[in-house]
Amino acid sequence: MRNTIPSWLRVPVVFFTLVLLVEYFVESGDQPAFIEQPVVLLFLLLILLVLIAIEAISGSLKNILYQSLDEAGKARYDAKANEESKVVAWIKETYKKSLGSKPIQEEHEIILDHNYDGIKELDNDLPPWWLYGFYASIIFAAIYLVKYEIFDGDNQYDELQTELAEAKIAIEEYKKTAKNLVDVNTVELLTEESDLNAGKAIFENNCVACHMPDGGGGIGPNLTDEYWILGGGIKNVFNTVSEGGRAGKGMVPWKNDLKPVEMAQVSSYVLQFQGTTPEKPKEAEGEIWKEE
Repeated sequence: MRNTIPSWLRVPVVFFTLVLLVEYFVESGDQPAFIEQPVVLLFLLLILLVLIAIEAISGSLKNILYQSLDEAGKARYDAKANEESKVVAWIKETYKKSLGSKPIQEEHEIILDHNYDGIKELDNDLPPWWLYGFYASIIFAAIYLVKYEIFDGDNQYDELQTELAEAKIAIEEYKKTAKNLVDVNTVELLTEESDLNAGKAIFENNCVACHMPDGGGGIGPNLTDEYWILGGGIKNVFNTVSEGGRAGKGMVPWKNDLKPVEMAQVSSYVLQFQGTTPEKPKEAEGEIWKEE
């Protein structure tokens, strides 16, 4: 029997191959599958125990069969086991060829007339792997020169600008699904019907007592005219909803009761009152505000 891969190497190779296959086929998001789904970890541990058991049983059977042989059979078995496999022989032969050195019997053909204290120098050729690597670098340099100097290929600055543009698009797409990350600096006017309907529901549940259902104002100011006490526009309105109005006589802060996306929704809905005609409009308060 020829030499094979030892069990101490075979078991880890098989086990980690299975781990990679599990990671490839099991959906686990950004986390490893065995962390995201503990049952996967139990499965892998079971597989590892089975592999170790198979190796142990296989080794025991080989030992039993070996002990059952007579002395001549054991000798033949040992001789066969110590034979070098074709794979190992091919690797050794390939390694020798990659060095490009002469056999010892032919070294007299390449010996130089240099002798120092009995040490002589051989004029060996450069190793083929080194030569091929050198030729490959020349070919790569030529292709690189033609692409970037003659045909004006994208350089590092162009690639950076492309990546920045892609990142900006990715951020905008991410914002659509992560609206709770919004704050007073990043909030934008929401125009989708679903957001405005959500803002209307929040307004009717929390704001009509002071501002009236039509935004005409009561205890709170009129939301339909051009006058604003703390500034208009989505950022100012969002900040007023979040932090509250004037100390002692203004609206309470809602940042502890509403999520950022909810404050953005109700702020966007409030701005829909601009230019409408309420039933009983309250007298204007504050100053006329215009978008810069």
